Amino acid sequence: MKYSQMSAPALAELIGERIRQYRLNSNKSQEELADITGVSRQKIARAENGKGSLETIMSLLIALDAVDHLDQFLPPVPISPIQLAKLKGKERQRASSTREKNEDQDSEEENLGW
Repeated sequence: MKYSQMSAPALAELIGERIRQYRLNSNKSQEELADITGVSRQKIARAENGKGSLETIMSLLIALDAVDHLDQFLPPVPISPIQLAKLKGKERQRASSTREKNEDQDSEEENLGW
């Protein structure tokens, strides 16, 4: 299936269907899932119809023991050393040398040799 050619609402609907399948395979009703997650049954129904918030979807995935599949859904991608160097850019140097000079000047002014 080419997910990249699907619209965002179609993908949301697909995720909702998958959540419904996980719930049914776990032999749980929407009411039971609502009791477990603390999310209302209406929000669960909306999520299963592809109209749920990300927070609701994550709560459902946790309750259905499916959150471990998150790495397959959105795997972590390390930043390449080249990109990291570009992001870092020129590091700004701390401008503390002028302060040290001022302190030396203050001590010279106090010690006038009298």
